[in-house]
Amino acid sequence: MPNSSKNLDALLRRRFDSILNAWIAAQSSEGVLRRDLMRESEIRQQSRAILDALATSVSRVDINERIDLDADEWADLKQLLKEATDRRVERGFTPSEMATFILSLKQPFFEGLTNELADSPADLLRQAWSISRILDQLGLYTNEVYIAEREEIIQRQQTEMMELSTPVVQLWDKILALPLIGTLDSVRAQMVMENLLQAIVDRGAEFAIVDITGVPTVDTLVAQHLLKTAAAVRLMGAHCIISGIRPQIAQTIVHLGVELPQVVTKSDIQSALAHALRQMQAQSYAQTQHGPLFAELGHHRG
Repeated sequence: MPNSSKNLDALLRRRFDSILNAWIAAQSSEGVLRRDLMRESEIRQQSRAILDALATSVSRVDINERIDLDADEWADLKQLLKEATDRRVERGFTPSEMATFILSLKQPFFEGLTNELADSPADLLRQAWSISRILDQLGLYTNEVYIAEREEIIQRQQTEMMELSTPVVQLWDKILALPLIGTLDSVRAQMVMENLLQAIVDRGAEFAIVDITGVPTVDTLVAQHLLKTAAAVRLMGAHCIISGIRPQIAQTIVHLGVELPQVVTKSDIQSALAHALRQMQAQSYAQTQHGPLFAELGHHRG
């Protein structure tokens, strides 16, 4: 192990507790020791584990060379930093607070190096520069982890919100309704179709009413999504009824030249439900009077 790494490792081991205490104090003075978000005992435990892993990593590399955090020597330290970052994201820490958590370690190191190498300014400068480079890279790494974790949380929340915004409601035995509210983009349209088809299977539905009263505008893309949903419902052996066709939406669909073949459309969900009930009643009557074969024929005609 090069002399610089040996010296820094020796400093960490010899002054470990004092550096740790100074680091906790630096976090407090920098305003990132958020006792309102995390217990100080947990912060101290994290800081101790990270400092110990840092000492181990430093002892295994030449700190005068380029620092490659992807090397195996840094794996344990990176894992601890990731865990600490994940917890802080969940607790509500900001990216700057997370970066400062790492960078605030510079001051304790510089003070320790100054005490150790006061008689050797050249060594002091070289060691200070080395640890500064390492901590800067670790700060950047925690920032990358923070951003990735936040993006994952946001994506998960968006998915949950879309699921909540596309509930499948059972209006009657074998009749489902899917009220749509807001913009219908490709991602949401796919989720709508999946939820509806799964509900048809789970509940043995024969009619699915897709209500677009809450959809502000219907363009070619939205119309195509509706057609695909209706086709998928038919493939599942059920009937699709589109309700909420307001006059302006009807005009828009005509102007766009979009055709809705074999799709029953109604002005509101009440009319759609009434239509589905009439169809079910007709099928039931046909089955009673003429047997299953005529009931099946009547089902296809509806």
